[in-house]
Amino acid sequence: MFIPYPLAGADEPIATTAPSRSHPHLHALIEQARAHGPIAVAVAYPCDAASIEAAHAAAEAGLIEPVLVGPRARIEAVAAQAGVSIAAYVVQDTADDPNEAATRAAQLCRDGRAAALMKGALHSDELLGAAIGRDAGLRSGRRASHVFVMDVPGLERPLLMTDCVVNITPTLLDKRDIAQNAIDLAIALGIATPRVAILSAVETVNPAIPGTIDAASLCKMADRGQIRNGLLDGPLAFDNAISAASARNKGIVSSVAGRPDVLLVPNLEAGNMIYKELVYLAGAECAGLVLGMRVPIVLTSRSDSVASRVASCALAVMMSREPAASRSPWLKEAA
Repeated sequence: MFIPYPLAGADEPIATTAPSRSHPHLHALIEQARAHGPIAVAVAYPCDAASIEAAHAAAEAGLIEPVLVGPRARIEAVAAQAGVSIAAYVVQDTADDPNEAATRAAQLCRDGRAAALMKGALHSDELLGAAIGRDAGLRSGRRASHVFVMDVPGLERPLLMTDCVVNITPTLLDKRDIAQNAIDLAIALGIATPRVAILSAVETVNPAIPGTIDAASLCKMADRGQIRNGLLDGPLAFDNAISAASARNKGIVSSVAGRPDVLLVPNLEAGNMIYKELVYLAGAECAGLVLGMRVPIVLTSRSDSVASRVASCALAVMMSREPAASRSPWLKEAA
C-alpha cells in the first residue's frame, strides 16, 4: 500500500504484495477474480524487479499465467536478483528493445495467445503505441481510455475514476467512449446500472467552462441511447457529486449526486490530481485498466505498489471473462 501523508525527503512508498486490510474492496476484488481462474497475460519487457515481482505475485494469487516478453537473459537475471523463480512461466525471447517486446506482446494478444496485456519496465507510450498500431489488430471501434478503481478508506464501496491517465484533453465524442468504457467495467464488477457523475468546477451549465457543456451533452446522449446501461448526471462539482448533504444544500435533485459509482473527470490534468490526492492524502489504493481495446491493458506506473498491480490484474480477469450470473458481493447497489 502507499504510506499516506508522505513528507518531503521521506522514503519512497512501501510496496506490498496484497492490499492492506484498510482496503477491503480490493481484497474482495481479488477473491472474486480468482474464482474465474487465471488468464494468460503478455507482460511486455519485464526487465525490472517491480515488473517481475508483480507478475509473480499475480500468478501466485491465481489470477494470471504470465507470458514474459523480452530479452530472456536480462529477464532471468532480474528475476534471480529479485529472488523470484520464473521456471514455470513462458518466456518469449526478443532483442533488448522495449518497442520490440511491446510489439511482440501485442501480437500475442491479437493471435489469441494472451487475454490481456501488461506493462513492464517500459514507458506507457511505448506499450500503447504498439497496442494501437494498425498492424497490432487490437483496436476496437472505441477510443481507448483508462479507468481506476479506487479503494478509499472509510468509503463504503469502491469508486471508479476516468480518465486520469491516457486522454489529455478529450473531446465530447471521446468522453462518450470514456463513459461507456467505465460503465462496462462497472457492470463487469457487478453494478447493474452504474451511476456516472460528470465532474466540473460547478454544477450549472456555464458556456465559459467547456466541461459543463460537455457534461450536459453527455447526459442528453445517454437519454438518446448513445451511451448505454448507465445513469448519468452532470455537471456536478466534486463536493455535490460525492456528498449527498452537499447536493441537498445546493438544491440538487439527482439520483447520482452523493452516491456515484463512476467519476468522469473533464480532462487528464484534473483527474490525475484528484486520484493522487486520494492516494497520498486519503490513503487510497487503486487498480486500473486501459479499456476500449480488444483486450484489457494493465498500464501500471513506476510508483504503483505490487498490491496495486495485482489488483489491476484482477480487473483484467473480470473484463476478460463473462461475469457470474449472480451479483457481485463486493459491489452492492445503493438503495
